[in-house]
Amino acid sequence: MSRLFGVVTLLLVVIGAMGFAAANAGHRVTLSLGFFTFYQVPVTLVAFSGLFVGMLAMFATGIHSDLKVRRILRERLEEESRREQIWIDRTQQDLFAENAGVESDGASGGGSDGAKDPPADSLAPAAPKLPGPLPGDPTQEE
Repeated sequence: MSRLFGVVTLLLVVIGAMGFAAANAGHRVTLSLGFFTFYQVPVTLVAFSGLFVGMLAMFATGIHSDLKVRRILRERLEEESRREQIWIDRTQQDLFAENAGVESDGASGGGSDGAKDPPADSLAPAAPKLPGPLPGDPTQEE
């Protein structure tokens, strides 16, 4: 359906351009560009040239905007990459290490260097405390 809509739209634009060119075929104008003046220029050429120059201007503006957005996104990605390289998650454990089982003091550990892991509350922000049970809460015991 969308392909048919695109083909019909393109066909209408081409027919409209051909109709405009046919209706203004004999009309000529004087074109003054400031430094240059052209006499007996066809109106069709002026209209299509203006359309083409406008398309080029929008293309240049679009490229400028696109490059600006890409630069901003690249800088954000580089900053995230730097932050990830600095931050080390000390709570991760190797699941397939040989000594990943229970250690001698009864606690499971994943590190082979014997260093203690920092407390979990120092790595993650504390969860907000709720004011209490809400009225009508089905999980609330009575």
